[in-house]
Amino acid sequence: MSRLDWPPGFERVPSVEREPNRNYEVSLSTALDELEAELDRLGVEEVRLSTAAPQRQRDNRPYANASPDDPGAVVRWMMDGEQYAVACDAYSRLRDNVRTIGLYVREKRKMEQRPVETGESEFANARLPSGEQESVVVAGDGSGRSPHEILGVAADAPDETVRGAARQLKRKHHPDRGGDRERFKAVVAAEKAMLGDGGA
Repeated sequence: MSRLDWPPGFERVPSVEREPNRNYEVSLSTALDELEAELDRLGVEEVRLSTAAPQRQRDNRPYANASPDDPGAVVRWMMDGEQYAVACDAYSRLRDNVRTIGLYVREKRKMEQRPVETGESEFANARLPSGEQESVVVAGDGSGRSPHEILGVAADAPDETVRGAARQLKRKHHPDRGGDRERFKAVVAAEKAMLGDGGA
């Protein structure tokens, strides 16, 4: 039986709080293929996927019908001599957590390619510090969700869909109407990120 190698010191989403995700209509195999393709585009080295699912011997990938009790996934890699990791266990199915990691990597890679100057790489928040302590982005939780997840739309949703979803959420979370200020700001930022990225 495989064991999920979750980075030490990081909270897990309690199993009763994991939700199904009906936004992703892909198989686990496709989610893995797309994650691997994104990491290949980055030119990373020493990629290691960790899940609790039994793995095929020929390629160390989870079986296509894998449905482990613990659906979390962690991907680690090396890039420019630094270690990186992204993890997700927000959803009740392994394929959805793998898919979320793949979309997170894709969005960060796209942002990295924009002709703007920033203080650090877009992947700086996924870099693991040297030594005993580890820091990891937990994609899919309240602090690391992708813009399309915050808005509840597909990653490639058209601009009008993005605007409509954002409009509803801004109305719901507006601080002047008793909503949560942080959620409101997250929705505004997510809308800007998606529309600034061509709606993808």
